Amino acid sequence: MLRSALSAAVRPALANPARQAGTLAAGYPRVSAIDRPATKYGGTYTVTLIPGDGVGAEITDSVKEIFQHVNAPIEWEQYDVSGMSSSGEALFKQAMDSLKRNKVGLKGILFTPISQSGHISWNVAMRQQLDIYASVVLCKSLPGFPTRHSNVDFAIIRENTEGEYSGLEHQSYPGVVENLKVSTRAKAERISRFAFDFALKNGRKKVTCVHKANIMKLGDGLFLNTFRRVAEDYKSSGIEFNDMIVDNTSMQLVARPGQFDVMVMPNLYGAIVSNIGAALVGGPGIVPGCNVGREYALFEPGCRHVASDIMGTNTANPTAMILSATMMLRHLGLDSTANNIAAATFGVINEGKVRTADMGGSSTTSDFTSAIIEKL
Repeated sequence: MLRSALSAAVRPALANPARQAGTLAAGYPRVSAIDRPATKYGGTYTVTLIPGDGVGAEITDSVKEIFQHVNAPIEWEQYDVSGMSSSGEALFKQAMDSLKRNKVGLKGILFTPISQSGHISWNVAMRQQLDIYASVVLCKSLPGFPTRHSNVDFAIIRENTEGEYSGLEHQSYPGVVENLKVSTRAKAERISRFAFDFALKNGRKKVTCVHKANIMKLGDGLFLNTFRRVAEDYKSSGIEFNDMIVDNTSMQLVARPGQFDVMVMPNLYGAIVSNIGAALVGGPGIVPGCNVGREYALFEPGCRHVASDIMGTNTANPTAMILSATMMLRHLGLDSTANNIAAATFGVINEGKVRTADMGGSSTTSDFTSAIIEKL
């Protein structure tokens, strides 16, 4: 089972004392799914690193610099895969082989072309080929960085391997395209149980299923009915459960986000809701996440933006990548190192002296990274 990696990345020690975060200072919650351990040689863990496109190289450099400073026992196998052209397919396959060897990876977001002639999404291909079926995104208000809503604290659990992202589409007649949404009871049950187990392990009180079963009565109906059946198995635990149509969910998130605790949903809705969640707490630069399965764990920013518009400007906020990396450390059992890095990161944000442009400041990525290192 994946070691409570999230439990320590998202709950700042300064917030919500009723919910014990074994880790933000510890801070964010723990996720569990993995059976097989990561690759470790001589006390050092080998981790696959894929910086990604856009600002990926800059924010992963922040992680490498911080890890080097604290002497974290991590050895990187770095693959500079890029989705900007299809010519990188051979390198992508090498990166996949590395992930299969090491079982753990840290990655930025790979660009996916919109044009029909472009290659498939390599982000999606990774999740499907490794069966890292659960995406976990943590949306948490940060002390020292107020937004419209205070005390936002919810986790988005997204099914990662089917739904509209199955990639099964074709033109049946000129001007007529059929796109297949694949839904299976087995995967709906697997992600529903993951959500309830996540809630149990992290002291969460409620799980909400997000769907559109009023229109997609078979596909989303299967997901919803499976969720309700699984929920019955957890009644004795005291965890509440409910469900909400996805369009109403979007409105409720921006109006009353405090009503949500753990949210579980099919693939496409997870992509949309995670962007709303990120906007509620400050943007894509501060929301960590991971993708987990039975054998592999891949950590990446929770809001999947390439940010190519600010690439190379040294202005990106590395917080989401740094917190995702601390979740990875906890997964590897390196809780003390993770806690120290997370505490330093939240300390810099709480002080408010060094902030990147997305947080209303003028500091660079390098400035923010150096401020964290000074706190270590």
